[in-house]
Amino acid sequence: MTDSALTYIYVLLDRSGSMSAIADDTVGGFAAFVREQQAVAGRCRLSLAQFDDSYEHVYAAVDIQDVPPLDLQPRGSTALHDAMVRLIGEAGSELSGLPENQRPGTVLVAVLTDGHENSSREAGAALVRSLVERQQSQWGWQFTYLGANQDAVLTAHGLGIKAEDALTYAAGNVDAAFSVQSAKTRRLREARIGGASLAEAAAAAAYTSEERESAGGDSSLL
Repeated sequence: MTDSALTYIYVLLDRSGSMSAIADDTVGGFAAFVREQQAVAGRCRLSLAQFDDSYEHVYAAVDIQDVPPLDLQPRGSTALHDAMVRLIGEAGSELSGLPENQRPGTVLVAVLTDGHENSSREAGAALVRSLVERQQSQWGWQFTYLGANQDAVLTAHGLGIKAEDALTYAAGNVDAAFSVQSAKTRRLREARIGGASLAEAAAAAAYTSEERESAGGDSSLL
């Protein structure tokens, strides 16, 4: 059996040029997210990848207590589809290489971007959607999508991510977006530690309408 007290979080962070305006807020928001997760019961490991029109695997499976400060240097365009395919493949390979009793009971992939896909060369939305849906249905992975300057719920829907797990945030409200994501992640982790199934934990962790409003996005879903 997998370890229900262990969570693996994979963060896929946009570092395209348009992120320049919110780079400092993103660094601060990420740091606050890490601090808050450090205080949650149970064990957690965090992996980080950044993308523009290229992809960078920054670090893998770092204990949440040892996560280094974020170094964000915006540049380039937004190859979101390529990056999602790459991260899902890397995460799948990493987890499949672990003995079953060392695999996390909860796997969360969190995507944060401030713009639309505009430069992928290898993958389209259909491939991303098929991979996301496979990981959700076969392995119980949880996905969240945080998007500014777009309808994040609509974009996430096209990528196979459920409406209740997508959050539109205002570009000037990055701190609140990270705070909301941290609260959602805490609920997910605590529910699993408390014995909830993945489906029960996911339902308990869904963004609330109040959280959507605090992030500056639309509180409605598709």
